[in-house]
Order: sequence, then C-alpha cells, then structure tokens
Amino acid sequence: MAAYHVVLVHFPIALWLSSALLIFLRVISDGPLGQAADRALPLFLVLGVVFGAVTYLVGLNVWAWEAISSSPMGRNHMLTASWSLAYFTLLAITRLMQGDALWHGFPRLVMLVLSGVGVVLVGVTGTLGGHLIGVYTEVGQVLRLLGWEIYTTYYVPNLTVGLLIGLGLVMAGLGLMAGRKASA
Repeated sequence: MAAYHVVLVHFPIALWLSSALLIFLRVISDGPLGQAADRALPLFLVLGVVFGAVTYLVGLNVWAWEAISSSPMGRNHMLTASWSLAYFTLLAITRLMQGDALWHGFPRLVMLVLSGVGVVLVGVTGTLGGHLIGVYTEVGQVLRLLGWEIYTTYYVPNLTVGLLIGLGLVMAGLGLMAGRKASA
C-alpha cells in the first residue's frame, strides 16, 4: 500500500500547488491571464480535494493505526495531512461560494496569504511523509531552525486553540455581515 500512497500523493500536491500559482496569477492580474487563472481555479481546487481525500484514505491503510499513532513522526504526518486536506477543502468552498467577489479589494490579498499558508502546510506534510519512508530532505533542517523538531509531537497550548476558535468566530461573523451588505 505504501507505494500506492506515494504515487497518489503527488496528484493533490500538484493540484494544490498549481492552485496557489493560479491564485497568485489572479491576484497580480485583472487581465485575460488573471481571468483564465480564475476560471481554472475551482476545478484545480475541487480535484485536489477529491484526490487528497482518496490519498488520505489510502494513507490510513499504509500502516496499522497503532503503529502510526505510536510514533511522534507518524502523528505529526497525520496531523499535517489532516490540516492540509481540511485547509484546501475550505479554500475550495470559499472560492466556490464567493466567486468573483474574492478578487476585489482586500479579499484578494487574503486569498494570496491563505494560499501561501496552504503551500507551507503541504510542504511540511510531504517532508514528514518523506522522512517516514526514509527520504530525507533539507526542509527538515529548515523546520528545525524554525524551532520545530519534526521527530516530536506538536504541542498546541490551550490558549492558542482558544484564540484560533475566537478568530474563526470573528471571521465567520464578518463574512455574514459582508454577505448581508452585498445582498442589500
């Protein structure tokens, strides 16, 4: 199963990284190139989510859950894989629901930053997965320089979780208020 997961994982990675490039092109261009990038973006995001979900499910069958969850590296890989899939799923839903409104004013910069965060998440997930199968990269060294020891479990303090939940609620409220103003 490991070989299938390794082959499959490159499809969502390529689609998500291409989506980030399409977002970048749309942010810097309102012309024909930006419009073409925007037309392709929903397809790339949705296909990335579909392939990501299939890859995630195959990845769950690579090793027994007891083995992967007992290893800090395995838990970190599953954690970042879950974050990556959830993140790009929400990015796809946002693009599908907001449409062209994303590219006017401040939201276009927000999309650029969000796509950058997604690229980092996918990069960390791939680095951890590579380390699990014995393919080491320099990205692991960069993460260590940033203070992340990739061989130990991430620690998220309760205050951080609380702040993230609060920020999510504020953002949802702002989105609802903006939606009501647009429809009025």
